Amino acid sequence: MAKAPSKGTVSRRGFLRGALQGSAGAAAAACATVVATPDANALQRAPKAMSPDALGLLYDSTLCIGCKACVTACKDVNHMPPEVGPEAQAWNGAPGNPTWDTPVELSAKTLNIIKAYSHGTGETKDSPENGFAFIKRQCLHCADPSCVSVCPVTAMTKDEKTGIVSHNPDACIGCRYCVLSCPFGVPKYDYNDAFGEIKKCQLCQHRLAENQLPGCADVCPTGATLFGRTEDLKAEAKRRTALKVGEVTHYPRGDIGGTVGGARAGHEKTVAAAYQPHIYGETELGGTQCLAVSGVPFDKLNLPTNVPDTGYPTLSEGIQHTLYAGMVGPAVAFAGLAYLARRNAKDHPEE
Repeated sequence: MAKAPSKGTVSRRGFLRGALQGSAGAAAAACATVVATPDANALQRAPKAMSPDALGLLYDSTLCIGCKACVTACKDVNHMPPEVGPEAQAWNGAPGNPTWDTPVELSAKTLNIIKAYSHGTGETKDSPENGFAFIKRQCLHCADPSCVSVCPVTAMTKDEKTGIVSHNPDACIGCRYCVLSCPFGVPKYDYNDAFGEIKKCQLCQHRLAENQLPGCADVCPTGATLFGRTEDLKAEAKRRTALKVGEVTHYPRGDIGGTVGGARAGHEKTVAAAYQPHIYGETELGGTQCLAVSGVPFDKLNLPTNVPDTGYPTLSEGIQHTLYAGMVGPAVAFAGLAYLARRNAKDHPEE
C-alpha cells in the first residue's frame, strides 16, 4: 500500500503550481508597474540616428516600366539561381532548367522583385483609379533595424558608416528571428536546402568595394532605381514630389553623385502623373535608407503604412534594458523561485 504523504511534503505538480503562481504574481506586479508609468514612452530608448554617409536607393514608381532588368541584374551579380513560380511550372521549361526566371515574391533565391498594382480597366499608368503602377521590393536598410536588434549572435549587423544591413551566414544559427521580426518581410530562409541560409539584399557591397553600382541601379534604363547617399536621395525625392503635372524635369541615372560607377547621362521627361506628397521611408519606423516615391498611394502598393515613426527596437530594447539593468529583474525572479523551492522542500523527509 502506498504510504500517505507526511505533513509538509509536496508533490512535483504542487511545486510547479506554486512556482507558476509566484511567477504570475511577479508578472502581474511588473505589468502594474508599467501601466502605472505616467509616460507611455518612458521605457523606450532613444531612436538611432542615421549616419550622414548612409547609402541607399531611391525608387521612382512613375519612372518604372516593369522591365525587370533590375531583377535579372540582381540575380547575375549575386549569383542567385532562377526561380519558377507555381503557376509557371507547367510551361516554363524542364524542371531544374527553366526558360524564364519567374519569381513572384522575395525569397532565398530572389533578393529584389518588381510587383504590379492594377485597378479597374488598368488604362492609365500611375493612376489609383482604373490604372496600374509598379513597386520594387527589397531590403530597405532601416536606420533602426528589427532584424539586427533580435539577432542573438550578431549575424545581422549594420555598418556604422554606410548603414548597410548585412547577414553573416558563418555566424548565423538559423533561429530565423530576423525573418519574424522584419515588418517588411525581407529576410528569407532557404527551406529547400539542408544547410539553408538567410538571404536578403546587402546593397551589393562587393560591387561597391570595387566602385561599381549595385546591380539594380546599374542596369535600370529609366533611372527608376537611383543610387547614392540617403540624404542626397531624400533631397531629390522632395524635389520630385513638389513637381506638377506637365512640368519637364531632369531625371538622373546611376549614382546621383556621379561618383560610384562613373557619371551617367540622365534624361528629360514630362511629369505625367501627380506624385503622392509622402516619401516612403522618410519617417516609417525611424526612417529607411532606401526610399520610394509614387503616383499611387503606398498602401495600394502593398507597403506597410500603419507603422510608427520609431523603430520597434526602441521599445523592445528599452523594456529589456530596464528589466535587466544591474540584473535586478533576473535576481528578483531567481529569489522568488528559490523562496518557493525552500518553502515547499524544507519539511521533506529524507529518502
